[in-house]
Amino acid sequence: MTILVTGAAGFIGSNFVLDWFSQSKEDVVSLDLLTYAGNLENLSSLNGSPHHHFVQGDIGDRNLVSSLLKKYQVRAIVNFAAESHVDRSIHESKDFIETNIVGTYNLLESARSYWNDLDKNLKQDFRFLHISSDEVYGSRDLTDPPSNESDPYKPNSPYSASKAASDHLVRAWFQTYKLPVLTVNSANNYGPYQFPEKLIPLCILNALKGKPLPIYGNGQQVRDWLYVKDHSAAISEILKQGHIGETYNVGGRNEKTNLEVVETLCAILDELKPKSNGKSYRDQITFVKDRPGHDRRYTIDASKLERDLGWRPQETFETGLRKTVLWYLENAAWMGHVVTGEYQDWIQKQYP
Repeated sequence: MTILVTGAAGFIGSNFVLDWFSQSKEDVVSLDLLTYAGNLENLSSLNGSPHHHFVQGDIGDRNLVSSLLKKYQVRAIVNFAAESHVDRSIHESKDFIETNIVGTYNLLESARSYWNDLDKNLKQDFRFLHISSDEVYGSRDLTDPPSNESDPYKPNSPYSASKAASDHLVRAWFQTYKLPVLTVNSANNYGPYQFPEKLIPLCILNALKGKPLPIYGNGQQVRDWLYVKDHSAAISEILKQGHIGETYNVGGRNEKTNLEVVETLCAILDELKPKSNGKSYRDQITFVKDRPGHDRRYTIDASKLERDLGWRPQETFETGLRKTVLWYLENAAWMGHVVTGEYQDWIQKQYP
């Protein structure tokens, strides 16, 4: 048997695939369209493995997905495929509607058709695991408790609205068709292989190049930060033990303001890669105009996952961030390969 991982060449998807092979011999079919944030180099350590099968393609291509499900006798789909950057969703919302909503719909229909034709035992074991975001719950006040799985959805950006819509589709396919689904809403991920449009890798890249470290508004927006390897472990556990139809929040118990994140990152860089002039990277911090509809705080309650399935994050923010900075320092060639002309155009557009 095999699992199908969509969006497998992206940040979280590639980390999950690599972590999967560190603990399992079960085959993986990696499906990715290889848009700007998909990078085959993330999976290069699996080149030549008879247990890994990469396919370039779209989750919306039902003929392709159906053929892969049948050919490899897939027993689970883990769906990471998504447009995921809020800033891009503000400028280019159509791509988010097409991928996150229409793409998820087509993937669900491919899965449902395949699942319906399975024999009884295989049908019982099949799972469709959908990866979503804490942003679907909307912004929380500083005194509000963390978002839990029963909280109403209040998305505020085109990105979070598209993810909320995809979550509703997944739920509906369970309620209406009994497709055995699981949904994961995770906190802000960080770690190796993250495309440098997101805060942490962007600031690492800019710090090393002596460029400004851009922080929106006053930098007091709060996020819960989850090391990507902890997220991978949670997904594996949910796939193994999760109750069909349930949603599980995955959080790191690491609420930090954006300014705290960048200041901590600078302190680690000061230690690991000190400037020749003796100055701190903190001197490069620059406050820029806030983005439209910027949510003040995301915070997530992962107690259900911890209580029911026994998962706990292994990294604190400080230990996870140190590992992340070390990875980027040791993989400058990877960073150089992903920072293309298209990326430079985006940075100039976003941070003029």
